[in-house]
Amino acid sequence: MGMGALKFGTDLWDPSHRFETSWLLTPWVLFGCRAAISLYAFTTTFFIIGWEATNHDGLSIHDVHRSFSFFTILCYWGISFYFLISALHTFTYALHGGTPLLNRFPRPLQALHYLFYTTIVTYPFLVTIVYWAILYSGFATTFALWSNISQHAMNSVFGIFELVFSRINPSPWIHLLWLIILLGSYCGLAYLTYATKHYYVYNFLNPNPSHDVYVNGVKQNQGGVGKGAVVGYVFGIAAAIIIIFCLSKGLQWVRKWASEKKWGMTGKFYAGRGMGMGEVELETQRVWEKAPGEA
Repeated sequence: MGMGALKFGTDLWDPSHRFETSWLLTPWVLFGCRAAISLYAFTTTFFIIGWEATNHDGLSIHDVHRSFSFFTILCYWGISFYFLISALHTFTYALHGGTPLLNRFPRPLQALHYLFYTTIVTYPFLVTIVYWAILYSGFATTFALWSNISQHAMNSVFGIFELVFSRINPSPWIHLLWLIILLGSYCGLAYLTYATKHYYVYNFLNPNPSHDVYVNGVKQNQGGVGKGAVVGYVFGIAAAIIIIFCLSKGLQWVRKWASEKKWGMTGKFYAGRGMGMGEVELETQRVWEKAPGEA
């Protein structure tokens, strides 16, 4: 991986509108799906905030404040905004087939949107795996059932949708470095939360020795997991995101190969137009431009 991988690039950005189109869904249908996912995610987020803030199920406004330190919640906000922004980009393409909003952005913002996409097809799977493998302990209320299914299962369904139905090229390897940096930054946030608020967001980040007590006959650990276990969890999560990224990248490659090479489904474009001739990733002819002799 050379220094060139860290540059934004100067070639033509996304000439075949991979970020705004699907190999199977028309632009308007893709817009509708992305907008619906964003609406559901935002509705879920604000309903949870309202439910907690109004003191339901023993929760309070303090739980709302605490939620912004949880990786799950931050990722769900990311899902909400990604699908809102990607729906907007698709809408600006589907509306008239001209230059979509994303193609008008400065190159750094375009590159950041690409990284944003990569987080959506990797982090939700990490959240789902960690929750069901480590944190899950049952649901005491209907609200807990619905909210956790939405945030720890539906999140991966949304990631799979974007992974399967978009035309975006496989994520570059440099994105893996940024995924690890973002996870490291979150780890810093978790310990900053402890330093300022005096609680561990996740118990597996608590380096104190375990301290088991019995509450109503049930054994509970009111301590931590120990320094060695914390190190193991941190490196285990880092290894997990590497594996998830590689699997996601592989599935993106398979989707592109199967849809475009195997099935010849190069994409659903504005007004049913085709992709065009030649090497599409190097084309300077935009797909919305009228063919010679077309009125």
